[in-house]
Amino acid sequence: MSVHNEVKRVTTNVLRSMKSKGEKIACLTAYDYSMAKLVDAAGIELILVGDSASNVMAGHETTLPITLDQMIYHAQSVIRGVNRSLVVVDLPFGSYQGNSTQALKSAIRIMKESGAHAVKMEGGKEIEESIIRVLSAGIPVMGHLGLTPQSIYKFGTYTVRAKEDEEADLLRSNAKLLEELGCFGIVLEKIPSKLAAEVTASLEIPTIGIGAGNGCDGQILVVHDMLGINKDFSPRFLRRYADLYTEMTNAFTGYINDVKSGDFPNEKESY
Repeated sequence: MSVHNEVKRVTTNVLRSMKSKGEKIACLTAYDYSMAKLVDAAGIELILVGDSASNVMAGHETTLPITLDQMIYHAQSVIRGVNRSLVVVDLPFGSYQGNSTQALKSAIRIMKESGAHAVKMEGGKEIEESIIRVLSAGIPVMGHLGLTPQSIYKFGTYTVRAKEDEEADLLRSNAKLLEELGCFGIVLEKIPSKLAAEVTASLEIPTIGIGAGNGCDGQILVVHDMLGINKDFSPRFLRRYADLYTEMTNAFTGYINDVKSGDFPNEKESY
């Protein structure tokens, strides 16, 4: 008898039921086909095509410069490598804030042109109209509260958010609002772990933490950071699972040496 090996896709519904069962959700970023294929095959539940591609792939200082066209290109590349994970794409800065019609157009372009499964938007009450508009078209929306990198110039720093009562209260009410509007999950970035755990317990939708402690329903890291490719970035919340910076540097220098010494290619590697 042949075993039917169909891959079960992760959906927004699957994530919600994982939360209700107390199962943790593992998420990573990916920006290209090769990486997405590896991450998906490993069994990650959610892949974020993050606007962090602006930093990681393009070398910008912030996430602000990346365009909608560039995000679509990255999302298309990722989707081609994925069989199972839920793929969420960041709406980039300037493509949804302050104009719900533009937000809807941006989200529709991402869904139609990339085949992704959902979009992510940073903010709470101030982008309420945009979220409602995108959801009304049947496009799943993931929220993002706490440190919202697209607002970096407003904050002026990448330090922990919501340490003061006023900002913490605002975060609590924004999280509730996002759930009421119909978001399927919320990323909580760089907030005190006690607050993140409290917010997580108050919601029926899953929370995904980055620098927000162990009380969230899931965790996300930037793949280049956790692989140790990126040496310059060492926040407290980052655990490096490999040292690819060293591995890759050694591979490159080994190759250079073999080419220069005439050792590569050898007889077996020639036709």
